[in-house]
Amino acid sequence: MKLTLAEAEALVVGALSRSGVYEANARSVARALVAAEAAGQGGHGLRRVEAYSAQARARKVDGLAKPQASRPRPGVLTIDAMNGYAYPALDLAVEMLPAIAQEQGIAIATIHRSHHAGVMGLTVARFAERGLAALMFANAPASMAPWGGNKALYGTNPIAFAVPIEDGEPIVVDLALSKVARGKIMAARQKGEAIPDDWAFDTDGQPTTDANLAMDGFMAPLGGAKGAALAMMVEILSAGLIGANYAFEASSLFDDKGPPVALGQTIIAIDPTATGGPGVFTRLALLADEIGAQEGARIPGRRGQNLARSAETDGITIDDEVVAAIRAIA
Repeated sequence: MKLTLAEAEALVVGALSRSGVYEANARSVARALVAAEAAGQGGHGLRRVEAYSAQARARKVDGLAKPQASRPRPGVLTIDAMNGYAYPALDLAVEMLPAIAQEQGIAIATIHRSHHAGVMGLTVARFAERGLAALMFANAPASMAPWGGNKALYGTNPIAFAVPIEDGEPIVVDLALSKVARGKIMAARQKGEAIPDDWAFDTDGQPTTDANLAMDGFMAPLGGAKGAALAMMVEILSAGLIGANYAFEASSLFDDKGPPVALGQTIIAIDPTATGGPGVFTRLALLADEIGAQEGARIPGRRGQNLARSAETDGITIDDEVVAAIRAIA
């Protein structure tokens, strides 16, 4: 089914509102999920609405929560998501952190008692649009074992980075530290499709092409031991240092069972003019131009940006069963 972005947002807002979510929160979530669809990241898009709505009805996530911010140090912003959705807390960070970073040169925002962070490239890009470089780290419920282990301990633990360049769209890097984002396996399970045999392991630690067995097992790390070490680093940055649940302490993001997930996110924002002077954006553009000049080379983030631009005029195509499931939420 082809929907305009406004129609898709209204569809999501309606489902969440019927599930007891405060309208401002529902709109924040809807904007994020629809933006994910528009950028070609369907695993973090409208397929999440059923679980999000069920969790609100079960009070696993507080749809009425309003994130609370404080400034314990001049360059530090702490946000309590109050066991609500992550997106209103991320909106608050985008609203408050840029001014602190411009004042201090660098600033950090931490978000605890949070939920699914979605497509983090979209969040860091919002800082780049305000003239800042941004790094973001987030943990997720346990789905990946330490290197050499056979029990899930870390999440897929994505990292993202964005930086503005002169006369161009930001460079955006966004990747999970598992071989693929777990949302891709969730989408394959919903569609009844097989997955590649190097994405995940079953509960016995054997590679599997069965998405159901993969969801019960654990993910393969990106880059083997190096990816597992980076996942541990993200676990420390987004949970250990800020008081959020570790991945192995969090309940699932895919069902309405158990307590709030209480995950964490950390954002570091840098004013490039404080570190590189007034010509820094020209220097950054030079690097992008050198990448773009090589035949076949891609500047990170461009594919999603191009898809998002097309979606603004052409809308997005959503599987019929996804739309039907969202409309059925009452």
